Amino acid sequence: MSEDKITNQQMPNQPTNNNQGFEREDLKPAGVIYFMAGLGVVVVVIYFVVFGMYHFLNSYERAHQPPVSPMVTAPADTRAVSSEDTHAFPQPRLEESERAQLRQFIEDQDRKLATYNWVDKDKGIVQIPIDRAMDLIVERGLPVRPGNDRSEGSSAAPVKKQTAKAPASKGTGVRN
Repeated sequence: MSEDKITNQQMPNQPTNNNQGFEREDLKPAGVIYFMAGLGVVVVVIYFVVFGMYHFLNSYERAHQPPVSPMVTAPADTRAVSSEDTHAFPQPRLEESERAQLRQFIEDQDRKLATYNWVDKDKGIVQIPIDRAMDLIVERGLPVRPGNDRSEGSSAAPVKKQTAKAPASKGTGVRN
């Protein structure tokens, strides 16, 4: 036989290289689909097993609960606390109304941040609103401590003293 006839014949176990699609000996899509369907069935079965287990445990708990004494009366709402209840406990006592007390605390803090007030009248110390305090810091700058004078024999470079910055014009970020 000539070489031309051998190359034109297809060998049964040899892969062809004529780009006719994917290799048919690899993974088949049906296997992947069966696996995903089986996984879905297992998830549903586990869901019903856990649901049944909790339902059984809940009903078992209710059936085996000891009877409540007729002398005991349960309060309707355990979150509602009267002022008599709070004074019956030793310190630190329960809060009577958590939400109302928190709201009152926040309002007091906001009021402090927005008003003028005397801190110490004899020394002339006042409390000013926070917005005004921020404006004054922008105008005047932060206070600077006087620097320590270094001895002449020191090898470190001298520290420059900081001076107050010029006030910045509002909104432009440009100094005057």
